[in-house]
Amino acid sequence: MLKKLFPLFSTTLFYLLYYLISTFKFDVQIDLSAIFYDFLLQLIIGYCLFALSKRVWIFLIIQALVMGLLYVGNAVKIAFFGGPIMPDDVFALRSLLLILNGWQFFAAAIPLAAIASLLLYNFSMRHWSAYLASLVLLLTGITVVYKPVVIFGAQDKSMGYLTWDQRTNYLRRGATLYSLQEVARFFATADRPPDQDAVQMAAERLLSAVPVADPQIVPKPFTPRNVHIVLLESFWDPGELKKAGYNQPPLAPEFRKLWKSAGYSHALDPVFGGYTANSEFEVLCGFPVTKDTVKFERQLLNDVPCLPHLLADEGYRTVISHPNVPVFWNRVNAYRNVGFQTYWSIQDFVQDDMNREFLADSSLYRQVLEKISGSLMAKQPIVDYIVTYFGHWNYPLSASRPNKINSRSKVDEVSSYANTVYYKSREFMGFLEQLRQRDPDGIIVAFGDHLPFLGENFAGYVDSGMLTPSRSDFTPAMFKFYVSTPLIIIDGKNGPLNVGSMPLYQVPKLLLKLLHYNGTSIMDYVTPLPDMRIRPLPGLHFTVSDAGKTELCKEPPYSDDCQKSAQWINDVSVVSNDLFIGRQYTRPKQMPKQVIAPAAVAEPPPAEGQK
Repeated sequence: MLKKLFPLFSTTLFYLLYYLISTFKFDVQIDLSAIFYDFLLQLIIGYCLFALSKRVWIFLIIQALVMGLLYVGNAVKIAFFGGPIMPDDVFALRSLLLILNGWQFFAAAIPLAAIASLLLYNFSMRHWSAYLASLVLLLTGITVVYKPVVIFGAQDKSMGYLTWDQRTNYLRRGATLYSLQEVARFFATADRPPDQDAVQMAAERLLSAVPVADPQIVPKPFTPRNVHIVLLESFWDPGELKKAGYNQPPLAPEFRKLWKSAGYSHALDPVFGGYTANSEFEVLCGFPVTKDTVKFERQLLNDVPCLPHLLADEGYRTVISHPNVPVFWNRVNAYRNVGFQTYWSIQDFVQDDMNREFLADSSLYRQVLEKISGSLMAKQPIVDYIVTYFGHWNYPLSASRPNKINSRSKVDEVSSYANTVYYKSREFMGFLEQLRQRDPDGIIVAFGDHLPFLGENFAGYVDSGMLTPSRSDFTPAMFKFYVSTPLIIIDGKNGPLNVGSMPLYQVPKLLLKLLHYNGTSIMDYVTPLPDMRIRPLPGLHFTVSDAGKTELCKEPPYSDDCQKSAQWINDVSVVSNDLFIGRQYTRPKQMPKQVIAPAAVAEPPPAEGQK
């Protein structure tokens, strides 16, 4: 009898332990009203695992690991990024393990490996209860895949469901019920290639917003100029933290002067604190990311005429430099599909100036200039795209970069990040000075890919009153701040442009305009609505008017403007799915389907003096 009650005792013990850890360590407290159903579901899982186990002590370890992953793992992600673990995070797991080092890698990898190994080792079908447990698990799996609405439909109506506020959904349901429902929702709402009729209707609505060119105005001829795009990892101005009490401004005064000349323009990014690849997708392809998923991983299957493809077709050399492992975020395939001919990754750079595992920006910039010097001297137009690596959390510095900034803040990252920006902004300005001397006519774009992580539950931002601990309490201004990073666009000798608050996906269209590119492109579909810049985020969006007014659009019933912008986002999503995962009915017909052969992505011989 005691043996049969063992899963009840163990589930209760672990549930209480992890509930307390989640509540008091990470300030993530599941609603009391959710505990009964969440615990009951976890108890059923416990009995299923127990029935399939040969040894009780191994079952106990497996249960501890599984429940710890669900309850503590979700609490950690909520504290760091504002939302719980989502099904798409499974596809990002490989990239997560690639970027972790030392104890962090083992802390993530060992529990996963232990769960898989112990499940296999302890598996048993010696008793009738094992067959019953297998039946329960199999029926649940079939329902999740083929009838997913059964899993979440009724509870969404009774509990409510906020697409834009997954933290609240998690707290109302508990870790187990929430995870089961989100897996079912993943199958129910997965993006699929749209049919031709839906695509055609969406495309016609979007193109109807494109201004008709005045036939009396003769367009300027296409003028090839070099395009340099620099993604500055986690780059932002910590001087905005008014209560940080810095002993000196972290941002380089030269950068601030340049930024001021650009009207303190901001990029409105699709992400916060991570998922750099989504910002990359937008700045390269000109389409917004609307869901909480890494676009490079599973939503960029086709060869698509993004900015690098378009310019490669005009005779440009297209190169990408990023000193990270090449497969991170599926970049090898993604970069090829968007039109890059050359991808220089970690093995193509001398690791001569490191901040722990991150190559210093100054070294990266110097080596990139060496690599592209041939094209600059030969006057061959080039798309030179640089993704910096230095600047990742937890903001390590080498001995050659001593701390210059201190702060009164109790949040460690407020000081460590400020010191990172101190060096990162100065190293960028040194590179920019050299680049403008060597390529005075070149177009240069530099932007932060997302705001930095500054403590659990936005602690560093909360201290200065810039954000609240929970996204559910964000004001419209907070949502705008949450995705705003510095944006510099230099139009050659014409100098910096004041573009205001620009959604990152609008940058490629602007670059084509600066080059006087007169052909049709996929960016035509994303022409903004009049007096409305739209920033989609998972489950919601906001608009910024020409006058700077921000309107937040969370859920119906919408205002008239929100209704227009919501329809625009829906149409853009249909066309995006057609182009990137579908049959490409909306691909401009005059563009070749294949700009470069896959073999062209192979790296060229390293520059002189390199490995």
